[in-house]
Amino acid sequence: MSFDDSDWNKDDDLPVRPLTREEAQALSARHPSMSVWHVLAIQAAFGVLVALVWGVLSGSSISAVSSLYGAAVAVVPNALMARGVFGRNAGRSVGGLLVWEILKLGMTGAMLALAPVWIKPLNWAAMLVTLVLCLKVIGVALLVWQRRKKNFV
Repeated sequence: MSFDDSDWNKDDDLPVRPLTREEAQALSARHPSMSVWHVLAIQAAFGVLVALVWGVLSGSSISAVSSLYGAAVAVVPNALMARGVFGRNAGRSVGGLLVWEILKLGMTGAMLALAPVWIKPLNWAAMLVTLVLCLKVIGVALLVWQRRKKNFV
């Protein structure tokens, strides 16, 4: 069985032309994007809020510090990856993305492994719950941004 690719060579499609500077700026103004740094700021602020709530509800500074460390385990590796992927000298390649993702996962694992060494005594529940909540808030922030964007357009 042979593959017929004769349909692919038709010139029926409209030509694609590059946008002018003004057209690109107008398109960018109509469809603003959320910066990775905004997402990290939301994640960090949410982590601090969760740590404060955890500390107040438990009445323990140990729980608050453990919770704050859980937020750091989520935010610091993400910030490292964002700096590597979107930084000034960042290359835009899949290989580079993979390297930064591996570094992020390694740093996350190292921070989790060193948690009982650095935080004594450690409240594992406070740390892990805050870590999971901080990881999940990224999706919520992007969902809210997307809905907000649709409502204003």
